[in-house]
Amino acid sequence: MSLDQEFEKAAEDIKSLTKRPSDDELLELYGLFKQATVGDVDTARPGMLDLKGKAKWDRWNSKKGISKTDAKKSYIAYAMGLLATYK
Repeated sequence: MSLDQEFEKAAEDIKSLTKRPSDDELLELYGLFKQATVGDVDTARPGMLDLKGKAKWDRWNSKKGISKTDAKKSYIAYAMGLLATYK
């Protein structure tokens, strides 16, 4: 299975969790996913009142400089850990 196929499978499998991961775990998953699919942050940081948007942007921005390939590998590993914990 190619890296892209593994990544897509992990992204699909994570939707089947029976318990909800913590907000921090979800933010980490989000940041890795965005870095793997888009690359470095390409938007302005959300405004002061958008707390959820700022948290997501900050987590994605913390992944700046990681290659898409490395981000995909990290996402897969992190998703597998969450699947083992929350399924």
